[in-house]
Amino acid sequence: MNQDQLKQAVGQAAVDLLLPDLEDSSIIGIGTGSTANCFIDALAKHKGFFDGAVASSEATAARLKEHGIPVYELNNVFELAFYIDGADETNRHLELIKGGGAALTREKIVAAVAKTFICIADDSKLVDTLGSFPLPVEVIPMARSHVAREIVKLGGDPVYRDGCVTDNGNVILDVHNMQIHDPRKLEDQLNSIVGVVCNGLFAHRPADILLLGTSSGVETLKRS
Repeated sequence: MNQDQLKQAVGQAAVDLLLPDLEDSSIIGIGTGSTANCFIDALAKHKGFFDGAVASSEATAARLKEHGIPVYELNNVFELAFYIDGADETNRHLELIKGGGAALTREKIVAAVAKTFICIADDSKLVDTLGSFPLPVEVIPMARSHVAREIVKLGGDPVYRDGCVTDNGNVILDVHNMQIHDPRKLEDQLNSIVGVVCNGLFAHRPADILLLGTSSGVETLKRS
């Protein structure tokens, strides 16, 4: 299977995993990106089995509405049983790098509310050590240069993502050339820099289940 077919396979696998636990009152958190879009397209066929969704980005909200799936504001939702999203990288501890689509802050917020975080990805995203994919950091615009200098002190090479403005009105620095051996520590270090809104390490809140698309089918990995 090619990469698009793998994304479709894990999107369908996530729907199959969810369906037995969905109720009329269920509200699902949904992430952003091409793999999440495959999940949305597969989920839309079953929109009568649940109440609606919380979207992690304006783009995801628009796609859900196109399918006729109600979209709720997170502040108006008591709990989310599930959050489903892709990843730019994952290790076997289900710690992730996310933010290639610049929705990392809202993704991390929605993931924090959900009881179960299901990550869907193809096997090219599975790595032994995080960091080959540049780590996105969302930054208040006026703090961009200051944050970049502080990231250099941590050993990273920050590159401004030109022309990118997040749904929150901020900018993205992509941090290159870091092998991330202690994701939780680095997540804390980056968040402690004044001007950082959020970074794309999902280590304190990793995925609970990883559905990994491979040439031989979808593998299920669970966090121990």
